[in-house]
Amino acid sequence: MENIRDYLKNNILLFDGAMGTYYDELTDDGIGCELANIKNPELIRGIHNEYIKAGAKAIITNTFSTGIDAFFGDRELQKEVINAGIDIALEVAKDRAYVFADMGVLSVDSNSEAFEEYKILADIFIEKGINNFLFETRNSTIGLKAIGEYIKERSPESFIIASFAVMPDGYSSEGYYYKSMFKEICESGFFDAVGLNCVSGANHMAKLLKDVDTDGLYLIAMPNAGYPIVRDNKIHYGSLANYFAAQIEDILDMGVNVVGGCCGTTPKHIELLKKSMSGMLIKPRKSVKKEKNVFQNVRLNRFEQKLLSGEKPIAVELDSPIDTNVSKFMENAGKLKTAGADIVTIADNPIARARMDSCLLACKVRNELDLDVLPHMTCRDRNVNAAKGLLLGASAMGVDNVLVITGDPIPNAQRDEIRSVFEFNSVKFANFIKSLNDEVFESPMNICGALNVNAKNFSAELRKAKRKQENGVKVLFTQPVLTQRAIDNLKEARENLDIKIMGGIIPIVSERNARYMQSEVNGIYITDDIVEKYIGKEREEAEEIALSMSKEIANEIYDLVDGYYLITVLNRVSLMERLIKTVKEVCENR
Repeated sequence: MENIRDYLKNNILLFDGAMGTYYDELTDDGIGCELANIKNPELIRGIHNEYIKAGAKAIITNTFSTGIDAFFGDRELQKEVINAGIDIALEVAKDRAYVFADMGVLSVDSNSEAFEEYKILADIFIEKGINNFLFETRNSTIGLKAIGEYIKERSPESFIIASFAVMPDGYSSEGYYYKSMFKEICESGFFDAVGLNCVSGANHMAKLLKDVDTDGLYLIAMPNAGYPIVRDNKIHYGSLANYFAAQIEDILDMGVNVVGGCCGTTPKHIELLKKSMSGMLIKPRKSVKKEKNVFQNVRLNRFEQKLLSGEKPIAVELDSPIDTNVSKFMENAGKLKTAGADIVTIADNPIARARMDSCLLACKVRNELDLDVLPHMTCRDRNVNAAKGLLLGASAMGVDNVLVITGDPIPNAQRDEIRSVFEFNSVKFANFIKSLNDEVFESPMNICGALNVNAKNFSAELRKAKRKQENGVKVLFTQPVLTQRAIDNLKEARENLDIKIMGGIIPIVSERNARYMQSEVNGIYITDDIVEKYIGKEREEAEEIALSMSKEIANEIYDLVDGYYLITVLNRVSLMERLIKTVKEVCENR
C-alpha cells in the first residue's frame, strides 16, 4: 500500500469504529472481546471486514485490553491472543486498509512500569511487521514518551498516534488537561499524530479540538456515538449514525486529518461518515494564537501574602461537626480569629469518619467571619468530577486555599459497606488543581500539601514532596513535631526543598490523649517519655505541660519553618487561644 504519510498528504484517513461495544451487540458468548481472537476468530474477522466494506481505510487490531493484568500474569496466553489479533487484522486488511496496533490502557502508575509493559507489547507487533501504533483512550502521558522513543529506534518509519480520553470539560479521569497532554506529546518528537477518542461525543469533541495547536502533528478525532445509557444491565448508545456523521463533518472542517469512531459506533456510522466525506478536500489547520488566560477579578490571598512577605502566619486546625450543629464551630472559629489565628484549617473526614463537609464549612467561615480558610480535600471520597464541582463552588465563594491529601483508608470492617474512590493520589490531585488555576479559576488556589516529618523512611517522603512541588504545591504542612527525629527530618526538608513549610504543633492534653495518638493516629509519633510526663496529672497541670512543650518546640523549629500549624485537640479552643499567644511571643522574641 501507499506510504501512510503520502496518503495523508492528499486524503483524510478514516479509521474503523468500535470493536468492543459492537462485539457485545453481536454476541453474548461470554468469551470477552480480546479472547475471541483465539476462541471466536470468525466473528472478529467479520467485524474487521464490515468496517473495511463500510469505507474504513485503517483498522485497529483487536488488542485493546491485552496488558498482562488482563491475563493474570500469563505471558504465553497474552502473546497468543495478540498474535492471533494481528494475523486476523492483516488477513482481512490485505492491501485494502492500513493496520494499526491497538495499545490500550494499562493498570500501572509509573513511567517505568508502563514502558516495560508497552515494550513487551510493541516487540510482538514489530516482530509481526506492524509499524503503525495507536495508543488510545489514555488518561495521562505516563510511559508514552519512553515507548514512543523505543518504537522509533526499532522502527524509524513507524507511524505513532497518541489519543486521550477526556470528559467534555477537557479533563481526563485522572485530572490531566488535554492541552497539557497534547503539549507533552508534541514536544517529545516521537509521535506523528495526537488527538482524542472515547468518553466524549462528537459535538463536545469538536468544541475541544477547535483551538488546539498540535505543532505540526496530525490531529485525530474518534468520538463515541453520543453518551451511554444502561438498560437491562447492558450499556446502549442512542446516537443516530447520521447525526454522528454530520457532527464529524464539523470536526473535519477544522482541519482534522484522521477520524473514526469509538464506543457505540458501528459499521453503519463509518459508512455514513465515508459518504459525508466524499469529495471533501483536506482543510488546512487554522493557526492558533497561544494566549494565557488573563483574569480580571483576582483576589488578594492574605495567607499566601504573609508567607511571601516573610511573616510567620499561624494556622489552626479545627475539626468540623459530626452533626448539623454548626453554631459552636463558628463560635470557636471566631475566638481563634480574635486570638490571632491567620487561617483556620478544616480536615476532610479524618480517620475516614464522616463529618460536615470541609469545603462547605470553609465557605461559611470565609464569608461570615472574614477569616481565611484552608479546607483539606482527600482523594479517598470523590472522583475528578466531584472534586472539580466542589472546587468551583469553593472558589466562587472566596476560598483560595486548599490542602490536598490522599486520605486515611476506610477501616477494614467497613470496606464492604463504604467504598473508597482513590481515583488519583495527592500528587495528581495537585496537578489537577494547578491546571484549573491556569484554565478556570479567576483567583488561583494556593495549593498546599502534607509533609510527614515522622516518617521512618524520610528520604522517600522528600522525593514525594519534590513531586508535589513540581505539580503545583506551594506550601507543605508538617505532621506534629514532637521528637528530635522529627526536628532532624524538618532540618533535612529545609535543606533540600525550596518550598514554604508550616511546622506542625499539637498540644497533648492528657495521658489518655497521648496513648490514643500513640496507638491509633497515623502520622503522629509519640515516645514513651512524653506519655510519662502526663501520668497522674490533672487537666490544668496537663495543659501547662502541653503549653510548655509546644513553646519549646516552637522555639526549636523557628528557623526551619515559614509559619506554624497548630492542631486543636478535643475541641479545647481556650487552650488554643493560649497557644496562639505563646507562639506569637516566640516570634516576637526572636
